[in-house]
Amino acid sequence: MALRGRRNRTHTTDAAPTDEAAPAAEAAPAADREDDGRRGHAGRLGAYAGRLTAPAGRLGAPTEAVRRRLREGGTGPVPVLLALAVTWIVFQALNANFLSPRNLSVLSVDIVGTGMVAVGIVFVLLIGEIDLAVGSLAGLAGAVFASLNVNLGMPEWLAVLVAVLCGTAAGAVHGFSFARIGVPAFVVTLAGLLVWNGVMLYLLGPDSSISFSEDGLVATLTSRYFDSAVAVYGLAALCTTAYLLVSLHDRGRRAAAGMPCRPTSGIWARTALLALVSFSVVYVLGRFEGLPLALLIFLAVIVASDLLLRRTPYGRQVLALGGGVEAARRSGVDVARVRISVFMVSGTLAAVGGLFIASRLTSASQISGSGVLLINAIAAAVIGGTSLFGGRGSTWSALLGVLIIQSIGSGMALLGVEPPVQFMITGGVLFTAVVVDSLTRRAAQSRGRV
Repeated sequence: MALRGRRNRTHTTDAAPTDEAAPAAEAAPAADREDDGRRGHAGRLGAYAGRLTAPAGRLGAPTEAVRRRLREGGTGPVPVLLALAVTWIVFQALNANFLSPRNLSVLSVDIVGTGMVAVGIVFVLLIGEIDLAVGSLAGLAGAVFASLNVNLGMPEWLAVLVAVLCGTAAGAVHGFSFARIGVPAFVVTLAGLLVWNGVMLYLLGPDSSISFSEDGLVATLTSRYFDSAVAVYGLAALCTTAYLLVSLHDRGRRAAAGMPCRPTSGIWARTALLALVSFSVVYVLGRFEGLPLALLIFLAVIVASDLLLRRTPYGRQVLALGGGVEAARRSGVDVARVRISVFMVSGTLAAVGGLFIASRLTSASQISGSGVLLINAIAAAVIGGTSLFGGRGSTWSALLGVLIIQSIGSGMALLGVEPPVQFMITGGVLFTAVVVDSLTRRAAQSRGRV
């Protein structure tokens, strides 16, 4: 009986909880349900927070991309544009005539001669070399034209052609000596600086100056203005439309090939900015004499040379050569040919720039071939963003750099400041640009981009 009762008690204990165990058994599922509820609530809060932070992440992505570009030196023309804006604001505050239509019109013509020479310098700097003979070649072109046209009676168009070909031939000599013979570019162009300067002085004769007609072809380069509103505004609209169509076509081709491409919104934003700048320039210059022919030619040369560098195999070879000579050679680039051609381009544009400077003065003189022109041309290319170490830059940097340099000169002239102060300020700006270039290259090297 006792055994049977113990068995019954044991069975009763296993089958049903006692009064002490029942509350614990009921509390355990309740606690689990409460934990599950908290976890579910926390999960819903986390999902909601994720949805809230997702737009912020998308908004922060461009900011992070900008920061990465700044760390790697990919700032583009932003610092140069800021420097130009600061320069204009300072001089406008000091003299209210600085941003007047008259002064801006004069400035737009003054930049052309030095700017043409600077565009040629950009080609040489892109391969990591230097051309010190461009100033003398500019003076030589003016002297050749004046002596042939005035002293020998040669037609102007033919004298212009011969003068430009002289610059091309001189550049070919520099390039051949450097690429084939192995003479350092610094030495051969320094020798060219002296030689071509001597030839210029010989052609100019004892008077060191030859004046030519103010109504001729060369003089018209800087004295011709387009004052028809329909023509100039139509040209601005045509350029803006052409940029939009080319950009959309390029985006379509890259998208079809599965390559990264600029978003459509970015293209429209750039087009709107270009339209704003173009129509503003036309409006301001139209308030004085109109749109200068010299400025149009200069912009056409910049656009053509930029397309040559970015859209052609030759341009890619130039940039590749600046990135590394041995790597370019192993990839199939004819290093000697590219080097010679680059110096030929530099010599040609130096001669064209010299003709524009002579046109501004309506005479050929030693001023066209002075060392100041060489310094300003190199400074314009470097200040505008072209690297002294090669492989980075564009022909648009010549426009931005020469705008800064000539703006400083124009502002100083309006304030009556002596030329030595102008040289010191220009030298300071050049030094700053070189320091920024060096730091940018160092940052790129530290990240393995060079």
